[in-house]
Amino acid sequence: MPREFSRSQRMAEQLRRELAEIVQDELKDPRLGFLSFTEVRMSRDLSHAVVYCSVFQAGQDGSEKNAAEDSIEVLNRAVGFIRKSIARRIRARIVPTLKFVIDESVTRGAAMDDLIREAIDSDNKK
Repeated sequence: MPREFSRSQRMAEQLRRELAEIVQDELKDPRLGFLSFTEVRMSRDLSHAVVYCSVFQAGQDGSEKNAAEDSIEVLNRAVGFIRKSIARRIRARIVPTLKFVIDESVTRGAAMDDLIREAIDSDNKK
């Protein structure tokens, strides 16, 4: 009987859960904003993972973009510590190399929502 999800999908989901716990419990950097790991994409051989993050906090100069960039920089600098923490938590032969990137889908979705709302408002005024 085939499994419902592939091994890479199961590993990606487990990795996403573990990353959330590690960042919440073990990383103590004030530059980290409120993070949400939206998706983890694994290579087929499970050796590489791209982690998509959304940041929901304004940066030091008030812009959300700088907060996201600061948080991603902190995560990418702490990747060795994070991989070591993951290795202690999961049973895997290889802990994947991690690359953290900003997930633009949340901001694009909000922009699309604003455009739709503007179009509806302009139609209602006519």
